[in-house]
Amino acid sequence: MLRLLARRAFGLVSTLLVVSFLIFLAMNVLPGDPAAVMLGTSAQPDTLAALRTQMGLDAPMLVRFGRWIGGALTGDFGISYTYGVPVAGLVGERLLVTLPLAALSTLIAILVSIPLGVTAAAHQGRWRDGLVTVFTQGSVALPNFWIGLLLILVFSVSLGWMPAGGFPGWQAGLGPALAALLLPAVALALPQAGILTRVTRTAVLDILNEDFVRTARAKGLDRRRALWRHVVPNALLPVVTMLGLQFTYLVAGSVLVENVFGVPGLGRLAYQAFSQRDLIVMQSVVLFLAGLVIVVNFLVDMAYLALDPRLRSGAAQ
Repeated sequence: MLRLLARRAFGLVSTLLVVSFLIFLAMNVLPGDPAAVMLGTSAQPDTLAALRTQMGLDAPMLVRFGRWIGGALTGDFGISYTYGVPVAGLVGERLLVTLPLAALSTLIAILVSIPLGVTAAAHQGRWRDGLVTVFTQGSVALPNFWIGLLLILVFSVSLGWMPAGGFPGWQAGLGPALAALLLPAVALALPQAGILTRVTRTAVLDILNEDFVRTARAKGLDRRRALWRHVVPNALLPVVTMLGLQFTYLVAGSVLVENVFGVPGLGRLAYQAFSQRDLIVMQSVVLFLAGLVIVVNFLVDMAYLALDPRLRSGAAQ
């Protein structure tokens, strides 16, 4: 088991290094000069050259990559061209908003999709299954930013129950902070809940046809207990996989929703950095998101091994 963990960890680090170089390469071949963006089109050539030297943009690309990745290994991602502050602190500050938002969205998606998926599978072909199908098709079809606008119109403008946008900060208290994140979390969660409901329904239907379920029912176990004791736990593997993919999507794909609600998260920071050609912030945000995807996939693999002992014995060989 230790050898298996070591191999997976080595693959994680190697992949992250390769991805970091590809990110740096992609960001540096984009058109536009950050120094020219900062100084404007009327900047003098000597002033522009001096700023490029100050920003380290005049060095060869491999040298700049070495400086960047070397600093990243020590937690120093450089100084933002736009904000003039360390990028690590800037990203960390926005993560304190985006990660709780993604976690809350994931929790909402789980609470909605697991019961609905199990109910639809248990009543296949009946009216409950049809209602769940309508929900999944509707939630997947609607873009999350449109859902966000609809939630603002209903719960903020019409009813006045929830704030329409912004984020007061965690220093304002847990209640006000969570209230500000609730509507964005629902807007992000509903499309993902539709997808996860479909995955859960399919996985449960596959397990319902297994011999051990029929055996349990033949021994006198009632349908409800057989469903939740034997079927649902064995249907978790594809659900766990989808949850891992969804969490990384919720972190990386929150750009539109964060802008709709004015939430100062990582997605909004990435949008602003792209608009202002702040390369150092852009590549750091993308590196974090890529690293998050790699780490979450690693954790999903570990969850697989924990949920299914057969995979542990097969992977150790």
